[in-house]
Amino acid sequence: MIDMIEKEDPVISEEEAAQYDRQIRLWGLDAQKRLRGSRVLLAGVGGLGAEVAKNLILAGVKGLTLLDHEQVSEDSCRAQFLVPVTAQGQNRAQASLERAQNLNPMVEVHADPGRIEDKPDDFFLQFDAVCLTGCSRDLMVRVDQLCSKHNIKVFCGDVHGYYGYMFCNLGPEHNYVEEKPKVVKPPADSNDGPEAKKAKIDPNETTMVKKTASFCTLKEALEVDWTSEKAKAGLKRTPVDYFLLHVLLKFRTDKGRDPDPQSFPEDSQLLRQIRDDVLEALALSANLLNDDFISYCFSEMSPVCAVVGGVLGQEVVKALSQRDPPHRNFFFFDARKGNGVVDYFGPN
Repeated sequence: MIDMIEKEDPVISEEEAAQYDRQIRLWGLDAQKRLRGSRVLLAGVGGLGAEVAKNLILAGVKGLTLLDHEQVSEDSCRAQFLVPVTAQGQNRAQASLERAQNLNPMVEVHADPGRIEDKPDDFFLQFDAVCLTGCSRDLMVRVDQLCSKHNIKVFCGDVHGYYGYMFCNLGPEHNYVEEKPKVVKPPADSNDGPEAKKAKIDPNETTMVKKTASFCTLKEALEVDWTSEKAKAGLKRTPVDYFLLHVLLKFRTDKGRDPDPQSFPEDSQLLRQIRDDVLEALALSANLLNDDFISYCFSEMSPVCAVVGGVLGQEVVKALSQRDPPHRNFFFFDARKGNGVVDYFGPN
């Protein structure tokens, strides 16, 4: 329920009220209390993960756990800002800890150098939200299904060159409030004509409206039946980024990594083949996704990480604070076009 703030009913201290003053003015004290009572797991501290970590720490969650078994590489130093250039060879989560904690000492930031694949189910149940970056499709589906059963909010995201995406599953019934301009009804005994009897919007006064949104699992979102008449009818309005995501997830599954600039000729050929196989399996034409994408999906680009990380961090904050309508359920960003799109995939 919206009125239930948090299990622990966290208290905002005077110091925190001063720290988060602008945010409290923006979305209210109750929303900040919900944030203050939330613990988040962030898997993957690459370029996108660093942006999400920054946004959540500055927003003022109770605790953030950085989970990453990878070592800091030269690419890591270029893609993200939490690791010092002197940290090459160290664990990426641990190397990011000091700068992450310095962003906001009021947030409990922890580093876990373990592999997410080795974590038991119980590990995920200590969090209010789980954000997955750089993970395989099978792992994301497993964690999403587990968290769905325990009312834990799930977010997934990645950046591949000029392309980025975000997915969220907030459960079958996500309650939130939205601030709307107040509608003023005229007095019943008004005799000033029909225009005066119409309800008017007061721009100087707002009211909170309770709303509910429904979400599906990642598995359902990725398993749309494109042979159905309804799906075929909507194909022209479907962003091709959705099918590109399928291709990139399949590449990660097959190779255990993302497309690498050092292997550009071989990876380009493999991407083309995977594109053909994926679209054929979906009963769709290979012409749906032309070859142009191949040159633009290598490495994590910092500007794209900043955009997608901003949206992803914002959606986590909105979901935990139960304030404002969430993106349902995919956000795709194409830096070549300079725009993003929100679209829903899965059963209605």
